[in-house]
Amino acid sequence: MRRTQRWTRYLTPGLVFQSVLIGGGYGTGAEIARYFGSCGLLGGLLALGAAAAAWAVLCAVTFEFVRVFQTYDYGSMMKKLLGSAHFLYDLCFYAMMLLVLGVVNATAAACVTGLTGAPSWVGVALLSGGVVLLVLKGTEAMEKALSLWAYVLYAVFTLFLAAVFLRSGGSISAELARAEIAPGWLFSGFRYASYNLLCVSMILYTLRNLRQRREAVICGVLAGILGAAPALPLLLAMGSDLSAVLASETPVTVIFQRLDLPWLYALFQIVLLGTLVETAAGFIKAMEDRLERAFFRGKSFELARPLITGAVTALGICVSTFGLTKLITRGYGAICYGALLLFALPMLTRGGRMLRRERLRQKAGSSARCR
Repeated sequence: MRRTQRWTRYLTPGLVFQSVLIGGGYGTGAEIARYFGSCGLLGGLLALGAAAAAWAVLCAVTFEFVRVFQTYDYGSMMKKLLGSAHFLYDLCFYAMMLLVLGVVNATAAACVTGLTGAPSWVGVALLSGGVVLLVLKGTEAMEKALSLWAYVLYAVFTLFLAAVFLRSGGSISAELARAEIAPGWLFSGFRYASYNLLCVSMILYTLRNLRQRREAVICGVLAGILGAAPALPLLLAMGSDLSAVLASETPVTVIFQRLDLPWLYALFQIVLLGTLVETAAGFIKAMEDRLERAFFRGKSFELARPLITGAVTALGICVSTFGLTKLITRGYGAICYGALLLFALPMLTRGGRMLRRERLRQKAGSSARCR
């Protein structure tokens, strides 16, 4: 039992991290094609490795920061890290939240319409209902739901990759043999990682059980690996027809047209819809945790939570009318710089110095007690 609990403690932050960042263009393959597939298949694999490494480093430092200073919501963490400038991160987070909600709503509409032929509003309604239900269930239920669904996703993605290799393994091998590596692969990998860095601050509630620095570092490294893992089968599958994939708004559709396996496509879309719910719910929960701690101390948040959840969900529906490609191309590119300047760089510099000072202070206190 203890061993199971230990591994759960190590894996849960990474599984939840993967769940909140995988929605939208990630799940449909749009982001994977743009930031990895455009580098060539081999170059895309290198770029994916760079993104995973960037996530792992930031997650390790952030998790240790949260463990040491007990900042289990992003508002408390950023106030500790940035001081009076923490409100700038709020602005960046809210902008990203609305953008992501727009992306997942647009993707859900396309997903349900493509699968069933139903009007786009049906997909939006299903997504919105799932988000509201998941957020209102509370922290523990949401943590379990996101972790369990991650296992389902890995299982389906593994089945998907196996089917692709059985049908088009030769094409993928030939694409790898070309060894195409675009010059900007490293920048592309880091850029993709940078605008998803905000997802790190959305999963702080999963770190409550960390007790040692070693645990925080292991969790951080695993989070980087698990966050990138679902992109690997998608990227490899794109190698079966990379030029057609890069020309499509929803590259996964191109792959499934080649597979001609309707049952697997339906299963994939159902899993995708679940990840969209998780992504949207993750952003809204992080925002509500921030608001609860900042403005509702000593007051009941139960009445306000449904109202906030409904209002933000409705705003996401409005944003989705701009279209999936425009949202990914224009919005993410601007916000990624804010994530770098307001979160990643301060955490890796000032945050690291704060951790070192805290360790020295604790060591000095321990030595004084021994004397």
